[in-house]
Amino acid sequence: MHLKFLGLAATAVTALSISTTAEARTQMHAVGSSTVYPFAKIVAERIGRANPTLGTAIIESTGTGAGMKLFCAGVGERFPDVENASRRMKASEAKLCQQNGVSAVTEIQVGIDGISLATAKSTPLQNVSTRDIYMALAKTPWGKPNRAKTWHDVNAKLPNLPIRVYGPPPTSGTRDALGELIMAAGCDSNAGMAAVKKADENKYKAICTAMREDGGYIEAGENDNLIVQKLEANAGTLGIFGYSYLEANSDRLKGLQINGVSPTYDTISTFKYPGARPLYIYIKNAHAGAIPAVRAYAAEFTKESAFGPNGYLRRSGLIAAPNTIRAHSQQLARALSPLNLASLK
Repeated sequence: MHLKFLGLAATAVTALSISTTAEARTQMHAVGSSTVYPFAKIVAERIGRANPTLGTAIIESTGTGAGMKLFCAGVGERFPDVENASRRMKASEAKLCQQNGVSAVTEIQVGIDGISLATAKSTPLQNVSTRDIYMALAKTPWGKPNRAKTWHDVNAKLPNLPIRVYGPPPTSGTRDALGELIMAAGCDSNAGMAAVKKADENKYKAICTAMREDGGYIEAGENDNLIVQKLEANAGTLGIFGYSYLEANSDRLKGLQINGVSPTYDTISTFKYPGARPLYIYIKNAHAGAIPAVRAYAAEFTKESAFGPNGYLRRSGLIAAPNTIRAHSQQLARALSPLNLASLK
């Protein structure tokens, strides 16, 4: 039996036949971000109800980084069709894709999210700065071992509360975005770091984004619901996850202000909130012809019915991108125009 995957290359359409010894896969397979995961499940279920012939999609919450490795591992039914991502693809990941024949990939922004710091409503912590967060969670703040035990050690205006924060592992796009948007911003509050960055990018990254490993920061895996449960069970602790999880548990948890800005739909959609970031899906174009649900998935994730005032994804906590970006995403979903992989950083 042969499964034909139609791959769109930059200059030609190439048909790839992959031999199989079992039934050819017909259902869509997506991997990636735990932040995008709940929305991906909703979209896939909606597609399945509308057109049962497309089959039941397989959606896995692997984390963005781990998902990229799977997505870029090759072309054929053993490999995922879609990568859900809470950050952009990296140049190193694009290189891996190209090395394994995954040369035509469409990048589609599907919304905006905000990295939220949440805690139990009774926790006596309301507002922290990016500098406070960096000093509390960095492994070596400004090059020195982190000795802070409490939030008061970090900032005399903060309560004498032990630093204990549950957050994502290195495979997570949320962890990458935390480093880039929050930790690096706090690190840069020290004027001397500009010279370090200019002289040695790797040293700068290690100082500014490496997380402490002595119990102050606890890797809680890719299951954000598990972090929510840990916050409920451990008063005074904090958790880091996407805004939708905070909104879904707002009766039990509160979001901390960062630099005086609360994580809300409006502050995240306008990027006033320091932790705001775009969310993406990546389509493997070589699979789109063989697995019809792939095109349906891209189209459904960009429909106006998902993001209008009563849109079903908006009601579920996904923040809509600006109108111009949504229009561009809809166009990409129709044409599956390939991304210039060489443009990634």
